[in-house]
Amino acid sequence: MNKNFLEAFNWKKPIIGMLHLKGNTDEEVFEIAKQEIDTYYNNGADAVLVENYFGTYNHMIPVLEYLQENYKDHIYGVNCLYQNTLTFELAIKYEAHFVQIDAIAGNLIEREDISFAEFIKLYRSRYPGYIIGGVRFKHTPYLSGKSLEEDLKTAMTRCDAIAVSQDETGQETSMKKIQEFRDIIGDFPLIVGAGLTAENCTKQFAVADGGIVGSWVKDTHIATGTVDEKNVQKLIAVRDALVKGE
Repeated sequence: MNKNFLEAFNWKKPIIGMLHLKGNTDEEVFEIAKQEIDTYYNNGADAVLVENYFGTYNHMIPVLEYLQENYKDHIYGVNCLYQNTLTFELAIKYEAHFVQIDAIAGNLIEREDISFAEFIKLYRSRYPGYIIGGVRFKHTPYLSGKSLEEDLKTAMTRCDAIAVSQDETGQETSMKKIQEFRDIIGDFPLIVGAGLTAENCTKQFAVADGGIVGSWVKDTHIATGTVDEKNVQKLIAVRDALVKGE
């Protein structure tokens, strides 16, 4: 049974800050992550998402321990790339409020998808948090042979919010694709999963229910940079103005 993902937040149109776990040493990865967590939370982001985009599984552990010990009253999530089992296990152990599964439907041939459906069912029974699931998501294959509508309807039975993106990290998600997803899923929660900026936030959030941001809030506006508080503030200000104007 799906839970209402948006009810987890105290503010409409939630913005989730991505932690890419960059750094040249284990110590540097951890220190940058702590700095970025503080920057996100102190400047109005509604949640953070721990992902091993640059780092490894081993880098995720101390960051999640830090969140569990110091930010238990804040919302945070987990995405262990290409290792869905570990994503759920980390979320359970470190009490993460949500997980992101980059490909929740449409990425497998039918015989493999049957097993995957049972896997998701198993962990939905074990994990009390929310699932954000991607469909036709960046860096994931399309192998189901089914229509977008069929895959989205399957996804809606497996997750609590659907993530939409274009093809690459940091690439703007087209309004055409966002609207296409919205037309199919109705009022089911829809999260922009990549390419969110202060410039496109207003138009994208007119259709979508929230977003995950990583690249644009960096000091360089690309993933390899470091989260900058002025960029976080600028994006949050746009979101706040949009919500207050509704």
